[in-house]
Amino acid sequence: MIKFKKAFSIGATVLAALTIAGCSNNKTSKESPNKSIKTTHQQKKPEPKVADYPNIKAAEAALSKGKNLKGKTVQFKIKKFEPQSSFGYNMETGKHLNFVSPENPNAKKGDTVFLKIKKVKSVLGSFVITYSDLSKVN
Repeated sequence: MIKFKKAFSIGATVLAALTIAGCSNNKTSKESPNKSIKTTHQQKKPEPKVADYPNIKAAEAALSKGKNLKGKTVQFKIKKFEPQSSFGYNMETGKHLNFVSPENPNAKKGDTVFLKIKKVKSVLGSFVITYSDLSKVN
């Protein structure tokens, strides 16, 4: 009975070792048997961002009609950049649109940006807009 238990446990151990070796992912190539083949996974390209207002004229018209754009996304080209305006860093576009932030957006005149509107105020005939999620568009 003791010999049977020893033989059974040795057989189970050998079977487990063979199973583990057979299921291993370390396959070697025929050209260079010492190097293992690495598989690469293709990453999906991020989906392009589509702005709620890809045309800044449409966004400005909506604001002029009194629409609430909080939470909406816009894409625009910066016409003027004022780093020391009274509102902070100011990216100007359209006729009366000022996208402002107390933090440097690391953008410059001519850059095209995509952002999400947080809050809109009307000040002296212009719209002062705070935003989040700024990214540059290539």
